[in-house]
Amino acid sequence: MTEQPRTRQDLYDRIRQSSKEEFILDEMIRLGFWAANGEIPNDPADEIRRRGEIQRELDTLRAENRRLHNEEALKKEALKLRMAESRRKQQETKERRERERQERAIAWQAHQEREITYLGEGVSAGLNLTTSDLARLQQHRLPILHAAADLASAMGISIGQLRFLAFSRRIATISHYVRFQIPKKTGGFRAISAPLPRLKQAQQWILDNILEGVVLHPTAHGFRRGRSIVTNAEPHVGALVVINMDLQDFFPSISYARVKGIFRSLGYSEAIATILGLICTEPDVTEIELDGRSYYIAQELRHLPQGAPTSPALTNLLCRRLDRRLDRMAKSRGFIYTRYADDLTFSTTDREKLREIGNILKGTQGIVTHEGLTIHPDKTRVLRQSQQQEVTGIVVNQKLNVDRATLRRFRATLYQIEKDGLAGKQWGQGADLLQSIAGFANYVSMVDPQKGREFLASVGRIQKKYGKRKR
Repeated sequence: MTEQPRTRQDLYDRIRQSSKEEFILDEMIRLGFWAANGEIPNDPADEIRRRGEIQRELDTLRAENRRLHNEEALKKEALKLRMAESRRKQQETKERRERERQERAIAWQAHQEREITYLGEGVSAGLNLTTSDLARLQQHRLPILHAAADLASAMGISIGQLRFLAFSRRIATISHYVRFQIPKKTGGFRAISAPLPRLKQAQQWILDNILEGVVLHPTAHGFRRGRSIVTNAEPHVGALVVINMDLQDFFPSISYARVKGIFRSLGYSEAIATILGLICTEPDVTEIELDGRSYYIAQELRHLPQGAPTSPALTNLLCRRLDRRLDRMAKSRGFIYTRYADDLTFSTTDREKLREIGNILKGTQGIVTHEGLTIHPDKTRVLRQSQQQEVTGIVVNQKLNVDRATLRRFRATLYQIEKDGLAGKQWGQGADLLQSIAGFANYVSMVDPQKGREFLASVGRIQKKYGKRKR
């Protein structure tokens, strides 16, 4: 039985949920004025109930019709749904891209720790070529290196450190070299590029493990174990004529491409040759300061720096074919050929071969030019027996000797030091007088042991007397 409405609001709610007639009917049944549903056959109240049901269905249909015909509301609702879906997809895309970015960053970091794929503009093309010529490396008894990771491991450094040492920048905020000038004996100054410790250590590894293991031509005497200016001069002692020629701008004329080519010729892959070539070369740079910060701007192509431990050995390797060709040419004309760094020397003891001097000069010029080098135009000397013949500073007329005038000056300097002390005395360009006189005394001893003993004894007395005093 339907409960009686307790408040006016309950009454209104009941009427809205059914109809006024149905409410009155329910109340009449509740109060007993009308029989309950199903008690009277053909109950007239059934029509009231049926009309109520129809009315409610009509109300539902009208509400749905209003909703369906309200296009503006439908559009707003559809737009709202689309915007919500779009925001959801955007968020998903953003999250997916961030995941992919993080994955790429992790993969790139791992890749950077394993490989080197870029070392600067114009030098990175072959870094993906990592197959070395195993047979050739074994022939030269060189370390087997294929990729950057092999080289870094062999050097005992990380891939990142190797990349740092080899990277070629047009403009850089750091420099791997200390640059300064020293006076030349012949006047002017020589530019020196001294590598900083980390680069020098890497270059020293290359020198010890690669460069010094390659067999050189026997005519090369510079920067080789067991060879010296003495061994370079000995073959020319007592010659009828000595021809001295110099290579101009020797170290700067040897480019990065040629240095890289040396390592390729030894059997190393394009990747390894590129990295080794970059470590062993540098460009000339101009240093500028901007906003309190120094910038190093590369001026020219990379070349061998004078001051790196690898540079002399690389010049010997580069000159193997030059030495072979000059030696063959010299022998064919009855001359002896030797080379000490950039000093080329020819001599003969055969009087009949003196007519070949012009051919030696012309042939040397042609071969040197063909090898991509240049003869210094002002340093070619043809010295006959009637003159003082020198080879790399050593007199070779009758025996190995030091220039007499220089020996007299040195003997006088030692006498004055022993007599009056170090004050006001100078020998050579060095700032340390004791070190300078000791060095020259050892040089004389190397050339002429008998004279050297005299000078070493004098230097020993001076060191004993003045070595602990302030200079």
